[in-house]
Amino acid sequence: MFSNIKAQDPWVLSTDSSGFDNYYGVTVANGMIGIISSPEPLKIKEVVLAGVYDIYNRGRVNNFLPNYNLLNLNLSINGDYIHRENISNFRQELNMKEGAFSASFDYKDVATITYSYYALRNLPHCVLLDVNIKAKVNSKIDVENILETPSSFRDHQDYYHEIDRPNLYIPLLTSVAESPLKNIKIAVSNTFLFEEASNLEPKIFHKMEDSNMHSAKFVKEIKAGEKYSFSVVGTLISSVQTPDPYNQAERLTIYAKLEGKERLLNRHKKAWNKLWESDIQIDGDPQAQQDVHNMLYHLYSFTRENTDLSPSPMGLSGLGYNGHVFWDSEIFMYPPMLILHPEIAKSMIEYRFRRLNAAKQQAAIYGYAGAMFPWESAATGTEECPVWALSGTFEHHITADVAIAAWQYYLVTQDKEWLKEKGWPILKATAEFWISRVELNSKGQYEIKNVVAADEWAENIDNNAYTNGAAIKNLQYATECALTLGITAPKEWNKIAENIPIFKMENGVTREYDTYTGQKIKQADVNLLAYPLNIITDKKQIEKDLKYYESKVPEKDTPAMTQAIFSILYSRLGNSDSAYHFFKDAYWPNLNPPFRVMAEYKGGTNPYFATGAGGVLQSIIMGFGGLDIDPHGGIRQLKTAMPNHWKKVTITGVGIDKKTYIQENNNR
Repeated sequence: MFSNIKAQDPWVLSTDSSGFDNYYGVTVANGMIGIISSPEPLKIKEVVLAGVYDIYNRGRVNNFLPNYNLLNLNLSINGDYIHRENISNFRQELNMKEGAFSASFDYKDVATITYSYYALRNLPHCVLLDVNIKAKVNSKIDVENILETPSSFRDHQDYYHEIDRPNLYIPLLTSVAESPLKNIKIAVSNTFLFEEASNLEPKIFHKMEDSNMHSAKFVKEIKAGEKYSFSVVGTLISSVQTPDPYNQAERLTIYAKLEGKERLLNRHKKAWNKLWESDIQIDGDPQAQQDVHNMLYHLYSFTRENTDLSPSPMGLSGLGYNGHVFWDSEIFMYPPMLILHPEIAKSMIEYRFRRLNAAKQQAAIYGYAGAMFPWESAATGTEECPVWALSGTFEHHITADVAIAAWQYYLVTQDKEWLKEKGWPILKATAEFWISRVELNSKGQYEIKNVVAADEWAENIDNNAYTNGAAIKNLQYATECALTLGITAPKEWNKIAENIPIFKMENGVTREYDTYTGQKIKQADVNLLAYPLNIITDKKQIEKDLKYYESKVPEKDTPAMTQAIFSILYSRLGNSDSAYHFFKDAYWPNLNPPFRVMAEYKGGTNPYFATGAGGVLQSIIMGFGGLDIDPHGGIRQLKTAMPNHWKKVTITGVGIDKKTYIQENNNR
C-alpha cells in the first residue's frame, strides 16, 4: 500500500496527523473528475466534474457546481463510529507516478485500516475507493456509502436498483438531479466490489437517510488476524457529456464492477505510465525534482486528450475562479503540455475552436470584425467575467493569446490538415478582429486604445506593450499560416503589424503603456515581449527591461507565473543566480501544507494554482532545459544557464517524436 518514503521522494508526498491542523487538500484527477482530499478518515472534501457550469450563488455568471461526493464512507467497528479523534498513526500520501491517494490509521488496538482512491485515468467518469481492514481482535464492521445531493441541485431523485441474476448481484446506489437553472442533468451511481465469491458477498441494505440523502450499507464479521478488503466504484456524469446521464451512469458503474478492481487499476496505472514517458529529471536537487513532479502531476491530472476541455487556473482542485478558462491556459499551461503531450494540447486548443462562433458573435456585439474571445470562458464561449471586473470588457489580448497557441500547435506538430481545418479559421478570424480594433494615428501608427493590460492593475490605458505585441504576433502568424496553406493573405495584415507601436521611456526601458510612469505592476507585461513573444531580442534591452520591472513587482499580491517569466529570461541571458532566485521565488513561498500545493500568491490559500505550475515548468523546460518552439517548425534547444548546484536537466518524451533532450551544466 505505502511506498518506502525517503526525504524528497521524487514521486511520493506524504504526511502524518501532525500535518492535519493546517491542511490543504491535494487533488486526484483524470482530466474529467477531480477528487480533493480531506483530513478526515475515509472522507473526501469535494468532487469537481469538468465542463459542468450553471449560475448558482456566485453572481450572474456560470460557474463550476458543487457536485455529488460519491466516495464518502461511514465506518463503524464494534458499534464505534470511526473519526479523527478516536484513531492514531494516521498517515496520508499522494503517489504522483500512479495517480493514487492512500491513507492508513489504527483504531485503538482493534484494527488497522488502509485505503486508496483513484480517479480512473482509463475511465474518465469513474472513480474507485479500495479499503483494507486488518482485525486485531474479533470485530464487526458496519460500512455505509452515502450519496448526498448538493443543496444547489433541483428536482433530485434517489434510486436503488438490484441486478440479481445467477452468479451475479449488482446493487446500484443512484441519484439524479438537475442543475440550479435546470439546464443540465447530473447523475451519480456507485456500487460495492467484493473479493468473495458472489454467493458469499455481504447483503446490501438500502436506507433513505432524509430528503436529500440515501445510502447503501453492509455488515461483516472479521476474526482476529484476518484481513478484509472491499471497494467502492462509482460514476459521475452529466448531460454535458451524454444525452442520457441516468442510464449511462449505471451502465458505466456496472461495467467497472464487472471489469473488477485488478483490471481497472492495471489500466489506470498503464495510462499514468504512458503520461510519465514525458518527464523532467533534475540531477542535483531532490527537492526541486519532487516539486517539478508535483507540478507536472497536476497539469497531467487537470487535462486529457480527445476532449474539448481546457483547464481553469485552479484546474479540478475546487471551484476557484468559477472553473473559467482564461489566458492562463494558452500562455502558461499550454506550452508545457504542447512540448510534452501535444495530443493533450490539441484538446486545449479544440476548446477554443469549438467556441469560435461564439467569439465571432462577441466581436459583432462590440462592433468589431472577426472573432473576439472572452476574457473568462465557460461552457458556451460567451463572456463569463463578472460585470464589475473590467477585464471582461477590455482585456483584449486574450484573442491574440488564442491565435498564438493555435500557430504554436502547428509549429510543433506540423499537422497541415489540422492547420487547414482549425488553425486557419482561428488565425484568420482573430487577425480580422485586430484589423478592426486598431486606430490609425497621424504618424502612421496603428494604436490599440482603451484596454486592460496583461498587468491588470493598469485599466483603460492605451498601447499596452503586451497587448500590442500579442496583436503583432497574431497578424504575423495569420500571414504565415496563409502562406503555408497557399492562401493569399490581405496585405494590410503585415502592414498593420509593422506599424503597431511599442514605446520606450526616457531611460530606454520599454514603456508598459502610454501613460506609464513607474507604477507598481501586478504581473509580468513588458517582459513577455522577450518571452514568449520574441519581439524584443536584443540582450541588453531584455536585461534593462528585466532589471527595471522586477523592481516594480510587489513582494506579495503578484501571481506565481510572473517570477517564472523572469527566471526564463535570466536563464537565457546566462545569469544562473538570478534565474534560480526567481525560479524559487515563483513557487516556494506559495506552497501550502501538507502536500506542497501551490497557491496563486505568496501566503495564498486558494490552491491548486495550475497557472503558476505551468509558468514554473516553463522556467525549467524553456529556461534551464533550453527548449524552444522553432519559428520554422519543430523544437530546438538553446544554450541556457541553470542553477549552479544542478548537474543536468533531462527532458523525455518531447514533441510528436518523443525525443529526449539533455542540458548539461558546464559551469560547475
